[in-house]
Amino acid sequence: MSFDELLPLIFIGLMGVSLLVYVVSDGYDLGVGMLMHRATPEERDTMVASIGPFWDANETWLVLGVGLLLVAFPKAHGLVLSELYLPTTLMLVGLILRGAAFDFRVKAKADRKVMWDRLFIAGSMLASVCQGWMLGRYVSGFGEGWNYPIFAGAIAIALPMAYALLGATWLVMKTDGPLQDKAIEWSKIAWPPMVLGLILISMATPWISESVRVRWFTLPAIIAVASIPITTGIALLAVRLLLGSPAARGGLCWLPFALLVLVFFLSFLGLSYSIYPFVVIDRLTVWQAASSPESLKIILIGVSITLPVIIAYTGFSYRVFRGKTIELDYA
Repeated sequence: MSFDELLPLIFIGLMGVSLLVYVVSDGYDLGVGMLMHRATPEERDTMVASIGPFWDANETWLVLGVGLLLVAFPKAHGLVLSELYLPTTLMLVGLILRGAAFDFRVKAKADRKVMWDRLFIAGSMLASVCQGWMLGRYVSGFGEGWNYPIFAGAIAIALPMAYALLGATWLVMKTDGPLQDKAIEWSKIAWPPMVLGLILISMATPWISESVRVRWFTLPAIIAVASIPITTGIALLAVRLLLGSPAARGGLCWLPFALLVLVFFLSFLGLSYSIYPFVVIDRLTVWQAASSPESLKIILIGVSITLPVIIAYTGFSYRVFRGKTIELDYA
């Protein structure tokens, strides 16, 4: 394979990893936002403080992923956004609500703070549901028929539950005392629907897409890829066992969150395997959708400069603000 033929694969890999990092990193802070309705006003301040140093940097990965889709795969960008225009718009409305509420709640008077908290919760829920719907429509190749909206709707319900579980385990890791105890209980509540949703979607995806069914259920591929659902199941079971043990309140408080990150990574591997070599399943391959090799070479230079900066800043922020959460102060 020549370098020109390899370039689209490099960019689809970069775009996929960018969106994976976004889903995990912004997923937990969306989850924290959705859980705020269960917390006291004082606990809400701590919850916001736990994501405060990170949420802006987390959304940078979404900008990078969508930007790569636009410049490296313009045909796919036009097709995807024309199919997902409304949910994309609603997702952006949710993210804007979150951003405004995040800053204004800190300075608001007590009687107004509740309003901003509600907007933060609503924005988190709206963005999560829209992302689930978009994922469902994308995985199904934007198919038409009664079963495709049902499939997308199922993911629109399941993804917020996954985010809520991810956010709850983030709070288990970042807080202590009564709020940590509550976060463990929230995790236990979110775990069953998240696991059930993952099982149902995994069963429905081959039914929705013949291409996925062929890739997963033919020999010898089925033997190799079986390790993905098996490892995912083991990780999810380990999360539940940890949540029921004293270790979740002690030195292993980070492990449930880390195991869920592994689950998201394995899900990403499964999805990537399912749709390759398509950018839009059954409609556009990586090479059909890609920009010209000359354009991709120029874009690669820019990405080679931008990506290390994003990685360095993200790593620096997580290193500086590691450990348990302290009070967030905008004074």
